[in-house]
Amino acid sequence: MGLDDEAREYHRRNPPGKLEISTTKPTNTQRDLSLAYSPGVAAPCRDIADDPDQAYNYTAKANLVGVVSNGSAVLGLGDIGAQASKPVMEGKGVLFKRFADIDVFDIELDLDDPSDIVRSVRAMEPTFGGVNLEDIKAPECFEIEERLRTEMSVPVFHDDQHGTAIISGAALLNAAELVEKDISDLKIVFSGAGASAIASARFYVSLGAERENITMCDSTGIITEARAGDLNEYKREFARDAPEGDLADAMAGADVFVGLSVGGIVSPEMVRSMAENPIIFAMANPDPEIGYEEAKEARDDTVIMATGRSDYPNQVNNVLGFPFIFRGALDARATEINEEMKVASAEALADLAKQDVPDAVVKAYGDQPLQFGPEYIIPKPLDPRVLFEVAPAVAQAAMTSGAARKDLDVADYAEELEARLGKSREMMRVVLNKAKSDPKRVALAEGTDEKMIRAAYQLQEQGIAEPVLIGSEERIDRTAAKLGLDFQPTVVDPRDDGYESYTDRLYELRKRKGLTRSEAGELIRRDTNYFGSVMVERGDADALLTGLTHHYPSALRPPLQVIGTAEDANYAAGVYLLTFKNRIIFAADTTVNLAPDEAVLAEVTKHTAELARRFNVEPRAAMLSYSNFGSVTNEGTRKPRDAVRLLHDDPEVDFPVDGEMQADTAVVEDILNGTYEFSDLDEPANVLIFPNLEAGNIGYKLLQRLGGAEAIGPMLVGMDKPVHVLQRGDEVKDIVNLAGVAVVDAQEE
Repeated sequence: MGLDDEAREYHRRNPPGKLEISTTKPTNTQRDLSLAYSPGVAAPCRDIADDPDQAYNYTAKANLVGVVSNGSAVLGLGDIGAQASKPVMEGKGVLFKRFADIDVFDIELDLDDPSDIVRSVRAMEPTFGGVNLEDIKAPECFEIEERLRTEMSVPVFHDDQHGTAIISGAALLNAAELVEKDISDLKIVFSGAGASAIASARFYVSLGAERENITMCDSTGIITEARAGDLNEYKREFARDAPEGDLADAMAGADVFVGLSVGGIVSPEMVRSMAENPIIFAMANPDPEIGYEEAKEARDDTVIMATGRSDYPNQVNNVLGFPFIFRGALDARATEINEEMKVASAEALADLAKQDVPDAVVKAYGDQPLQFGPEYIIPKPLDPRVLFEVAPAVAQAAMTSGAARKDLDVADYAEELEARLGKSREMMRVVLNKAKSDPKRVALAEGTDEKMIRAAYQLQEQGIAEPVLIGSEERIDRTAAKLGLDFQPTVVDPRDDGYESYTDRLYELRKRKGLTRSEAGELIRRDTNYFGSVMVERGDADALLTGLTHHYPSALRPPLQVIGTAEDANYAAGVYLLTFKNRIIFAADTTVNLAPDEAVLAEVTKHTAELARRFNVEPRAAMLSYSNFGSVTNEGTRKPRDAVRLLHDDPEVDFPVDGEMQADTAVVEDILNGTYEFSDLDEPANVLIFPNLEAGNIGYKLLQRLGGAEAIGPMLVGMDKPVHVLQRGDEVKDIVNLAGVAVVDAQEE
């Protein structure tokens, strides 16, 4: 099946299209319906009539954008009309929701006259918190946007103009830095004089480019003052007092080429005529003005190249802009999206490209190295950090420039945005903020691993922990330099002299377990897990992370042998935090105890409840089984039942716990309170204790893979000192998260 046929099938599959409306409030009972509609709805209606701003509190307006088009300039298709443009506008709505959690109504207007479009959109202002104009031809689009910005008090943004301008502007800032040229000195040539080109030229001026250094070409050639009588007012803005000529004449000696025209019109000779280390943005789609390889091969010096295509580096993609710009504008309740907000978004994107790239983003793009440089000058569209980098910058600019009607604490706002990406981020933010209040020394046993070094950089940069990398200092420095990480981590090399006391301590701890002194010395020098365990046991570090390159049991064995369990604990256990859209679950034991008896189950429950409180969650524990409260009696069901009895008899247990119970009884309120009203749990459980390791491991993985849960962990509880064992192949964010948990553990110590 070809791409066209596959796309047709994708769109017509039931239900047809790409968007639907879903309810955000309960509608299960008559009471719910009377609140949602008549008679309850009258109260918010009266409040809004008295104060129109209450619409932002009582309705979806604060998170609703209208995507408006007449289909007169659809990318790659031209003037196809309003009806035919609907799949594109629905697609725009998908991007708003996917990247910034903004809801959209797509509005296709069968109108050509700008005044009719302005009148129609303006009449819809009570509906929307903002308006995104899309695929409206030039020059009408300029007039429509300018009039609507003047006549409406919600943000109006024509993405075809400003989206490309902002994203390519971010790329221009970084490209100029890489070739060591000041943006005010750049000689910039545009091929194309439509909405995107004119908006981009204007925006580059806002970023610091000089207007007299910009040469714009249309299909006739260089736009000069001599042609002024034949130009519309928008082209006249960039008419130059210069000799007439064609694009080749304009490009000779230019620092920057910006293509927003048609494919294949730039030759290698034209590239060779440009100034040293040229910047080429060939953004015609689907075929750029010159191919990526052609431009690169045309010269021996540095050519920084960007296109509109996803199969080459530096894709200028508008999805890096509009969702996040509107997010910040909506949340600041801005009256407009002004130049200051656009500049702030470009600068935020440029800054983000210089930061270490998450593993998930690298994997999404084929595991290609992504590091600030000529092949990576703007972030990738799938980078989740764009949301909480760009939107706060836009909101701050809205407040600073006077466009905002709502004050936001930008630091708190960034955390709120992070939570939109998933409940797990919200939960981890609680822990990471605690960690930052008093960072501790975290030993990273596999210190020469690239992921560990990147994690150490983030931990130090964000003030979460004081990372200690265990391994060869030379290898660590070389890898950090290759990754472009400018930091000075604490490095401890077990092969250096001076660690005889570590050998002595390991020997002392294990000599009656069959370990000789020479074997202890070899383990200290060669096995960073033993070295790190002794380091933490002696107090030279506060916590240990390991397991990234080891099987879980082999990574867990050294800390168990050296550090052991806490004084009040006989068993360690592995806990996963599973986050759903509106619920969190702590699942234990998922990694350590194969066949726990009632004493182990009881102790694991206490440890897990303590962990939940570190995440500011009040625990409600359920002992899981295939039996409900004695419905089946055998050895398997007696163990969780007896564990509950032990916990009820324990004066230190100050949280509700009950069981044995089936999994759905534990988590479904109607079953728990409707059928088993005698239960000690008056709300569904958030701590689930599995009857054995097999059930726990199967259960959490099913919840993660089929239930859509995000998983944090495994977090090791019950140890005498903070130790966490990663899963092999974990990402940098997993290392950072567990390091944050370890720091909070150490603070508790």
